[in-house]
Amino acid sequence: MQLTPELLLRAYAVGIFPMAESRDDPEIHWIDPEMRGLLPLDQVHVPRKLRRKVLRGLFEVRTNTAFHEVIRACAERASNRPETWINPTIETLYGELHRMGFGHSVETWMRDPDSGEERLVGGLYGVALGAAFFGESMFSRETDASKVALVHLVARLRKGGFSLLDTQFTTPHLRQFGTIEVPRGHYRALLSKALMRQAVFPRQLAREELEAQLRAMSAG
Repeated sequence: MQLTPELLLRAYAVGIFPMAESRDDPEIHWIDPEMRGLLPLDQVHVPRKLRRKVLRGLFEVRTNTAFHEVIRACAERASNRPETWINPTIETLYGELHRMGFGHSVETWMRDPDSGEERLVGGLYGVALGAAFFGESMFSRETDASKVALVHLVARLRKGGFSLLDTQFTTPHLRQFGTIEVPRGHYRALLSKALMRQAVFPRQLAREELEAQLRAMSAG
């Protein structure tokens, strides 16, 4: 069966997602974890040091201006990540989801003090369906660049009326924000409820809105 964007959306709606064994592996495997990673949007924890960095505006944060660059960066091999699960087929499919309005990126940018040129230094991408957001991958070329992108993602999802942030798995990087694991059956029940609602992915977030969302998140 040919994998299409429409089939991919149907897969998300029943709780499964695709991965490749490696960047060079042409095969796609459907993943349905027994335990699913979630970041409860009403229980997000933002460490105080990171909170200060977000409010200082060290990075300029944008959404959906460099989706293809973000997914390409997430697919790159790095010294701490010798292999990735994003093959060219996945890259193309998610690019199509972005074109269709389902794929979104949150990007962190920095301006070079010497040349004045802006650089994409971090970000993440995922898929929005109903009131559920499925986080796919993130990357960072500067300290905390992906973490700042995640905080901005959460703020946007809360503002836009989302009820489910699916992280697929849990990692030490995500656990500091309050990620939990839930059994497959519980996840599917939460997903079903989220898909019955409609949320909006906000591209813009005013400074006062960001500050209000940060105040609503716990600090430590």
